[in-house]
Amino acid sequence: MGCGSCGNETAERSSEGRQSAKASFPDSREHSPNAKERIVGALELVAEWGGTKRDVAFLIVSAVALVLSLAFPGAFPIDPAWIAIALCGLPIILEAVIGLVTAFDIKADVLVSLALIASVAIGEYFAAGEVAVIMQLGGLLEELTVARARAGIERLVDLTPTTARVVQNGSEHIVDAAEVREGALVRVLPGETVPVDGVIVDGQTSIDESVMTGEPIPMDKAVGDEAKSGTVNQFGAFTMRATNVGEDSSLARMIRLVQSADAGKAKIVRLADRWATWIVVIALASAAVTWLVTGEIIRAVTILVVFCPCALVLATPTAIMAAIGNLTKLGVLVREGDALERLAQVKRVTFDKTGTLTHGAPRVVSVRAFSAPAVANGHGHEGCCGHHAHGADHVHGGAGCEHAGGISLPPALRERELYALAAGAEQLSEHPLAHAIIEGFRCGDGLEAKNAQCALEQPASTELTNGSAADADANLTTAGTPRTLPEAHDFAMVPGRGVEATVNGRRVLAGNAEFMRERGVRGFVASVARAYEDEGCTVVHVAVDGIAAGFVALADTVREGAAATVAGIKQLGITPVLLTGDHAQAARHIAAQVGVKDVQADCLPEDKLAAIDVYEQAGEPVCMVGDGINDAPALKRAHVGVAMGGVGSDIAVDAADIALVRDDLAAVPHLLALSKRMMTTIKLNMTFSMTLNFVAIVLAMLGILNPVVGALVHNAGSVIVIANSALLLRWGLKNSAKR
Repeated sequence: MGCGSCGNETAERSSEGRQSAKASFPDSREHSPNAKERIVGALELVAEWGGTKRDVAFLIVSAVALVLSLAFPGAFPIDPAWIAIALCGLPIILEAVIGLVTAFDIKADVLVSLALIASVAIGEYFAAGEVAVIMQLGGLLEELTVARARAGIERLVDLTPTTARVVQNGSEHIVDAAEVREGALVRVLPGETVPVDGVIVDGQTSIDESVMTGEPIPMDKAVGDEAKSGTVNQFGAFTMRATNVGEDSSLARMIRLVQSADAGKAKIVRLADRWATWIVVIALASAAVTWLVTGEIIRAVTILVVFCPCALVLATPTAIMAAIGNLTKLGVLVREGDALERLAQVKRVTFDKTGTLTHGAPRVVSVRAFSAPAVANGHGHEGCCGHHAHGADHVHGGAGCEHAGGISLPPALRERELYALAAGAEQLSEHPLAHAIIEGFRCGDGLEAKNAQCALEQPASTELTNGSAADADANLTTAGTPRTLPEAHDFAMVPGRGVEATVNGRRVLAGNAEFMRERGVRGFVASVARAYEDEGCTVVHVAVDGIAAGFVALADTVREGAAATVAGIKQLGITPVLLTGDHAQAARHIAAQVGVKDVQADCLPEDKLAAIDVYEQAGEPVCMVGDGINDAPALKRAHVGVAMGGVGSDIAVDAADIALVRDDLAAVPHLLALSKRMMTTIKLNMTFSMTLNFVAIVLAMLGILNPVVGALVHNAGSVIVIANSALLLRWGLKNSAKR
């Protein structure tokens, strides 16, 4: 493998060649490899044979051989150090030859090869073997750092199910998982891995989702819940309808992210490579001058040995890989190698709102029922009973108020009954707001007396009529089976307006203000919900038997920990910004909840680009955090793009440099702090390696160091650099776990 990043050169050259071959079409004739290409190909196959296992085996055998050479000099017909030279030195020389032949690439492996050959030429077999072994050890440590960085998530590839139980015509058939089509019914038994994404249509179970979320506690699942591919069914059998299959499944998407998570080569790495090239020239010149002046070739060889810049070349990639390993434990995938280097320069973090700071899905936040007199008078704010129709208090109109203005009205509904009627009317609708209302009804969202867990009721046959509130409450809170919806008949949906249905004998309308006006709903006043709309809520008005009865307010709620994330970013001296396409009032409402002062609302994709450009031109590099397709241009334009990898769109993830697989915003402050720590580590590594090289060169010129001691000193520096970088693997993880 050779030293550090040198060991990756062969693979990079090979992949670059393949990429260029795919993109190049000079003529219609087939390309025939010439002798040079055939030789290089053969050399690359030899260099790549065996991989890490080969390196470990060769290192062990070589180390034993060096011990024998040092402990029993002259005891063997051939110095055992030759074994180390052959097993560890030849791969380094081979890589140097490949680099020179393919691109006249003068890198650190060239200098190491010269040092090996020179040591052998003057009979310093132990020094040559030692240089080779320590170089291979340094390269192996980097390789293990890379492996540790990715091992946790790369196991996803092994989790990919190969078969699935597809239900057709009432019978199960075992088929290849890749053959499952969207809409197919798939049966999953206890202990089996879910083969594709789907929605459960029959059965209840608990599913271990730790592969996706990192949470060890299985999640309870029932009809209507999602099951993701790669997760493991724990207890009950269930049937689901496939939604995302093949390459579109959650597991396949995760694997694509892992495969694209490559450290690459940062600018500072290329700088180290350029220095390595100059060091080769300087080393050769210094060795030649020392030999000419002193006449001692051993000093010249020692200079070549200590001049090897492996510690310098290892300084950056080991730190980057260790940082990637750290982030992998938090479910953060780095797709571009220099992203962490760029992230350390960030002065502003711009957030999208929907799906990033918020959950990205509507949720019922309030249910309001009007008092009967208020409806009759047409006043939303206050009626004859003195109750407000919106605000902090729920409205419980008196049952005795039956008329006003000549309109005969039924007794006022309680919130729970209104909620049930609205959810019942919406149950046949496919609109996202309808699903949110139904789910909210089942869980009691938006009710003042909501239980901590979803409310339960008996499967009562009692109809929800205008009976007593006590009867309604008893029907909605008694423990038993999961809360069920009242039956709906004569359902009709009006696109862009709302729905209407007969629920328990009452005609229910649920929709927007225009729908209420078009249907001539009595007592309807749109302004009753203005306070909620001003805070960014979407309001679904409800009318019962032609009379305005109340409304359901839905909103996209703030993610747990979003405020703590913003506070953590501020502590790092970085300014948070909110860029959203939502209107100003909703944007300011969310910004106030999370602690962001700089808000730009009503942003189209081009507006977000313009805002980022303004910051960048002002010398304030931007990190953009987003999730939607509309965020993709901004993610690409920003200094660093961070995508919500779980809920985010594929386009957004592809445009970003970093993906938050678990959608955990708490990882963002850690990500920013770690990038700064990584750059500090890189600078320390480079300073240490250059200082050590300079001191060793002076001592070698003075004849104080011989090749053996020089190899020990210099290559010990490489090990120290790798060990220092490895400290990043666990840096800050304890604090992140607390957050």
